Amino acid sequence: MTNFSGHVSFIWSIAEILRGNYKQSEYGKVVLPFTVLRRLDCVLEATKDAVLAKADSLPAGIDSAMAEVMLNQASGHNFHNTSRYTFAKLLDDPENIAANLNNIINSFSEDAREIFVEKFELPIQIARLDKDNLLYLVVQKFAQADLHPDAVDNTTMGYIFEELIRRFSEQSNETAGEHFTPREVIRLMVNLLFAEDSDALTKKGVIRKLYDPACGTGGMLSEAEKYLKELNAHAHLEVYGQELNGESFGICKSDMMIKGQNSKNIKYGNSFSEDGLKEERFDYMLSNPPFGVEWKKVEKQIKEEAADLGYDGRFGAGLPRVSDGSLLFVQHMISKMNANTGEHSKKQKAQPSRIAVVLNGSPLFTGSAGSGESEIRRWIIENDWLEAIVALPTDMFYNTGIATYIWIITNQKMPERRGKVQLINATELHTPMRKNLGSKRKQISDEQIKTITEMFDVHGSTSVAGAGRAGATNGELAHKDERVKWFDNADFGYSRITVERPLKLNFAVMDERLEQLQQVNAFTKLNDDMQQSIIEALKTLDTNWLYTNRDEFVADVKAAFKAHNCDVKGALLKAILQGLSEKDETADVCVDSKGNPEPDADLRDYENVPLTEDIDAYFQREVIPHVPDAWIDHGKTKVGYEIPFNRHFYQYVPPRSLEEIDADLDKVSAEIMDLLREVHV
Repeated sequence: MTNFSGHVSFIWSIAEILRGNYKQSEYGKVVLPFTVLRRLDCVLEATKDAVLAKADSLPAGIDSAMAEVMLNQASGHNFHNTSRYTFAKLLDDPENIAANLNNIINSFSEDAREIFVEKFELPIQIARLDKDNLLYLVVQKFAQADLHPDAVDNTTMGYIFEELIRRFSEQSNETAGEHFTPREVIRLMVNLLFAEDSDALTKKGVIRKLYDPACGTGGMLSEAEKYLKELNAHAHLEVYGQELNGESFGICKSDMMIKGQNSKNIKYGNSFSEDGLKEERFDYMLSNPPFGVEWKKVEKQIKEEAADLGYDGRFGAGLPRVSDGSLLFVQHMISKMNANTGEHSKKQKAQPSRIAVVLNGSPLFTGSAGSGESEIRRWIIENDWLEAIVALPTDMFYNTGIATYIWIITNQKMPERRGKVQLINATELHTPMRKNLGSKRKQISDEQIKTITEMFDVHGSTSVAGAGRAGATNGELAHKDERVKWFDNADFGYSRITVERPLKLNFAVMDERLEQLQQVNAFTKLNDDMQQSIIEALKTLDTNWLYTNRDEFVADVKAAFKAHNCDVKGALLKAILQGLSEKDETADVCVDSKGNPEPDADLRDYENVPLTEDIDAYFQREVIPHVPDAWIDHGKTKVGYEIPFNRHFYQYVPPRSLEEIDADLDKVSAEIMDLLREVHV
C-alpha cells in the first residue's frame, strides 16, 4: 500500500483553510467532493488532449449516446470530461476560478456530473467558498495532492476516502451505526464466499454477479473484484450496490467508473423502501449493514410490503424490532438469491447464491419464540440456508469495539453441510495494530485469514487465502479443530411452553376487604346508591368468616344480592370477587364452568424445551418434581430459534484456591503496613 497516512494527513490539513467560515461539522461537505474531483482530474490527465481532440472532431448533430461512447473511448474510461480546464489551469485565472471550476463539473459525462451536482451539491459549496475568498486557496492546495493511480492505487484510495469520512463523521457526531469494513475482514468474507465455488476460482470466462445493499464507499465491491482477479485472472465479477448516504454513494460511483465497472449498477436510496435493483438476482452478496440502526423512517413501507406480499415479498418471515434493522438486510439479500436452486438436485443448472454478511451479536439471540427476530432465524435455518457463522475478534472496526459475526448463507449447500450449521470461533485470531484507527485496535493477518478459511472449508481442496490460493488441505481443521463446532439445524430450535399453575383464592367481607373493593375501578364507576346497596348486601354475610372455596362464596354473594334487589352480573360480579379475594395456597383450586382448574397469571412461567427433546418427558423431569400441580397450556406453545454462540464455546475457568487468595491478601496487607510505618516515622 502506498503512503496512506501521509495522503490523509495532507488532505485533512486542507480543512484548516475553512476554519472560521465553516463549522467543523461542515468540513466534509468541501473536502470530500474536492478529493473525488481531484482524483478524477488525475485519472483523466493522461488522455485529456485526446478527449478534447475527439470532442472537436465530432460531427454536428451526432447522437448524444454515440458521442458519449466515442468520448469514453478517447478517455480510456467509462467516463470523460470535455472541459479544457484542469486543477493546474484553474490557478492561471483566479478571477474566474468559480466559473471555470463549474465548467469542469458540467463537462463531465452524465454519471460523474450527477455525483457532483446532485449528491455532493458541489456548485453550492463553490459559490460559498468563492464568496468567502477561500476557493482559490482550496483549489491550490488540492492541486498539490498527487492522487494519480500511479501514485495512489485503488485500494489505498479506498482507505483514504473511508478514513476521511470517519474523521468528519466523528466531528459531526454522526458515528452511530457507521462501521466501515477493514479490508482484511472483507478479504476473509470473500474467501468464505469463494471457497466452495471452484468454477470461479479455476475456469476461464466465468462471470459472477455480486451485490452489496449497503455498499458505502464501495470497499467490499472493490476488494471482492480485485481478489477474484488474483485468484482467477480469467474470471469477471460484475458488481452492484446501493447506498443511502449521498457522499458515500458519490465516492463509490466514482470509484466504479475509475475501475471500468458499470457505474449505473450503483443505485442511490434506501434499499428497503427504494430497491434500485428490484428485478436483479445475484451469485454473491456481501455486506456490512449498519449495526443497531432503526428503520422507523421506512416502517410504513416495510410493514405494508410484509402484510401485502408475505413470503412473495422480502419481509414475509417476520419483522425485527424497529430499533435494529440488521435482519431486514438479511431478508432483503435472501430475496435476491438466484431462483430455482432450493431443491438439491444434480440437474440444477442455476448458479447457487452465497451471502456473507457482518452482524453484531444481537441477531443471534434477540427476541423470544414468536418474535420477528426468532421467526426470521427459524425461516433461515428451517430452509437449510444458514451454512456457517464466524465470530470475529473484538475491536476490528473503526467506530465500534463490539463483538461481530460473519453469517454465511446459501440456498444450495454442499451434501456434507445439509441439515447442519458450522460455528467457528475466530475471536483469538488477531494481531495488534501498530497504530489504532479510531476503535480499531486489532487486525487479521494473511496467515490468520488462511487458518480461518481452512477451518471453514470442509474439503480443503479449494482453500484460498493471502494473496492467492493456498495449498490443498484435507479439511482437517474444519472437522477436528476445537474452535470449530458442528450442529444439526434442530439444535438451535426450541419449543417455548407455557407452564400454568392453579389459581387459589380465599374470600371475605371483612372491613379490610370492603376497603379493597372500593379501590376497584369497575366499582368506583357505579353511582353512590348502587355502591351503598352492594356494600349493605355484602355486610349481611358473616364478616368474620374466611371462604376458601370460590363457588361457595359466589353462591352466598348472589343470594345476598338477590335479597337486596342488586342487579350484579358478569364483569361487575367478577370485579367484586376480585376486590374481596386474596391469594391463598391453602385455599381450594378455582375451577371454570367445566370443572377445569383456572390458571394463576402471577404464577405463570415459561420453559424452553429443545426441539430435540420430547416436551412431555422434559416437563415430567424438569417441572413436575418442583411444582406437582402445574400443567402445560399446549395452545400457547411456540417454536423459536436462537444461536447461543458464546455458550457453545464457553470454557470453565475454576476460581483460585483459598490459599492463593489468602496469600495475596497477606501480601497486600504487608505492603499497606509498610506504607503506614513510613508515614508514622
